[in-house]
Amino acid sequence: MPYRSRGDLPDSVKDNLPRHAEEIYKEAFNSAWDQYDHDEERAHRVAWGAVKQKYHKNDDGDWVEGKSDDA
Repeated sequence: MPYRSRGDLPDSVKDNLPRHAEEIYKEAFNSAWDQYDHDEERAHRVAWGAVKQKYHKNDDGDWVEGKSDDA
């Protein structure tokens, strides 16, 4: 079930991530979906991992671009 657009993403993604991070998530998920033989759980883990390479949660719990202060 690859995602065709950002609007198709799960609410947990759409309700929390900035637009660019949603794009990262979608592309990573779709790639992992194909690479790991449609293993949905693994594709979601890969997608979150890809987002976390460029974004982190700030002290207010919002996803922001850049490395975390404690990284």
